Amino acid sequence: MILVMYKTGASLKTNDTPNGILDLEFASNAAKATAVVNAWQKSETVDNIQIAKLNTELDFIFLFFYSIFLNMVCRSIAALHTGMARNIGLIVATGAIIAGMLDILENIGMLLTLHGYIYNSITILTFSFSVTKWILALLAILYFLVAGCAALFKKDTGK
Repeated sequence: MILVMYKTGASLKTNDTPNGILDLEFASNAAKATAVVNAWQKSETVDNIQIAKLNTELDFIFLFFYSIFLNMVCRSIAALHTGMARNIGLIVATGAIIAGMLDILENIGMLLTLHGYIYNSITILTFSFSVTKWILALLAILYFLVAGCAALFKKDTGK
């Protein structure tokens, strides 16, 4: 899904929107969202607004898989630990599911914006959902890497 979304969203990376769809995710107010939408409307060769809508719609599939994957892997790694490392893993695993739910809300906000409903209330909420989602997902990935490596080391040394 990452590759599909990367390919479908490639034209969203312009001089004005070098981060593609992320520029819309992180547009923290109506003025910034308007600038992103206007940048995508400039193209005469492709309909970047439709591409952004498609990319956002595809994310509904992706978020289902990444949130469940991160939840399951963090729970599995947490089961290999005890105490605080286990508890952190279970909390982070729950956070991965919350990240998926926030991604749904973020996508709704982005679709509203792409359909012309560009208001500060929508962009601030979309931005807030996006930032929180990214923090939770990155914490899950960090736990996966750190606690997963620690579990491997613990098994290899017999400790």
